[in-house]
Amino acid sequence: MNGLLPEFPYHLDSLATGAIIPSDVTCVCCDQARGYIYTGPVYAVEDLDDVLCPWCIADGTAAERFKASFTGGTLVDSVPPEVLSAIDTRTPGFTAWQEPHWLFHCGDGAAFVGLVGARELAAHPDALEMLRQEVTGWGRPPQEVDQYLKSLDKDDQPTAYLFRCRVCAKYLAYSDFT
Repeated sequence: MNGLLPEFPYHLDSLATGAIIPSDVTCVCCDQARGYIYTGPVYAVEDLDDVLCPWCIADGTAAERFKASFTGGTLVDSVPPEVLSAIDTRTPGFTAWQEPHWLFHCGDGAAFVGLVGARELAAHPDALEMLRQEVTGWGRPPQEVDQYLKSLDKDDQPTAYLFRCRVCAKYLAYSDFT
């Protein structure tokens, strides 16, 4: 392993989420085997699965060289373009059952915490309430909403994706399934 991983302000622990794993693969961007490789989504013309190191993502080199993004390019009017760029081109993304999307709060991108289920959400009532509103918005009756929330599973579906606001520290979440 080659030193400390770069910090990603919008992805709190990319090693714990599995977006970055220990590996002896040589990065196709910097041509170095640095001990870790990125395993999350890459949006680019070239196939860049499991061949980019976290350092080339963090400094923007991979995005620039391959015209790649890592979070799918979200547009949000209330967030400065430089924040959107930092999330899309210098932040490890995450894999979801459907197309993942980033959450925003207090005029900034929220920091991705990880995949969570009902058990993990119990510690985050703000995020649980956000999910309750999401599912209620689908037109489900209250008992189905409760059942859905109880069925959330970080290792199966449906899954919730937990974020934390970088400004006010409120926890946010959305869920999906196939």
